[in-house]
Amino acid sequence: MVLTPLNLVRHELIGLRAKIIKSKNPSDQGMEGKIIDESFKTISLEVNGKEKKVYKENVILIIEQPDGKRVQIDGKLLLARPWERIKKKFPKY
Repeated sequence: MVLTPLNLVRHELIGLRAKIIKSKNPSDQGMEGKIIDESFKTISLEVNGKEKKVYKENVILIIEQPDGKRVQIDGKLLLARPWERIKKKFPKY
């Protein structure tokens, strides 16, 4: 399946670049890096060579696709294990 803005939430996010544009935690806002791990509730970003974990439910992300397109996603849509997210029905996506 080709990665498009409409099916991004159903794909593997590890390896993609992400920027946090809004967060309940002010210290997370503006953080940018490569997604290196993902769990049910968290995303781990590599920022300046260090691993930073953020809660999915607290953030709005801009994720950059391999072709350079950027997609804004509410972290609440990502609340699931990656293999479970593939099966989910998303009203907007």
